[in-house]
Amino acid sequence: MTESARPADPRLVQEMRWGGLLAAAQGGDARAYDTLLREVTPRLRLLARARIRDAAEVEDAVQDALMTIHALRHTYDPERPFGPWMTTIATRRAIDRLRRRGRGAGRESNLDDLPESAASVPAVAEERIAARDLREAVAELPESQRTALRLAKLEDLSLAEASARSGLSIGALKVATHRAMRSLRRRFGVAGKGEDLADR
Repeated sequence: MTESARPADPRLVQEMRWGGLLAAAQGGDARAYDTLLREVTPRLRLLARARIRDAAEVEDAVQDALMTIHALRHTYDPERPFGPWMTTIATRRAIDRLRRRGRGAGRESNLDDLPESAASVPAVAEERIAARDLREAVAELPESQRTALRLAKLEDLSLAEASARSGLSIGALKVATHRAMRSLRRRFGVAGKGEDLADR
């Protein structure tokens, strides 16, 4: 079989399609962006599962990756492959989750581990996330939560760096970040009643 007659790698074809969708989204095509987020979610979940065993942490890593793609979508270069760009984001978010869990182990209880966590919600809930809804949901958060989310989740700063940049104490920053993530989970149907305990 000649090189030209060889069938294309389905994964490469899919990633090229996703790159095209993101390029269209950069040009203002909201429908293309919504399609992209729905289609990449299962791949993001597979990438997270390759590094994380805990189901709730996997779902949180997927959400983190989707939010990072949203925040960094303007940095994607349509002339470059989409797959490595997305994989780098997903892998970093999964590693971040593992680091946070490692730092918190034995010192504090993880709000995400409370009963009825995101792990109990069907995976399809995340696949309903649309770009417009995500932008609106983030915009509706209180300013302190938006700031905490941007610094701690999207810019990936340490708590000390985020505290210095935001003017919030480390404790206030942690609370604001947890509340922001909880609000977004509720907005997209992946929150559990156990999370209400964090407000008390």
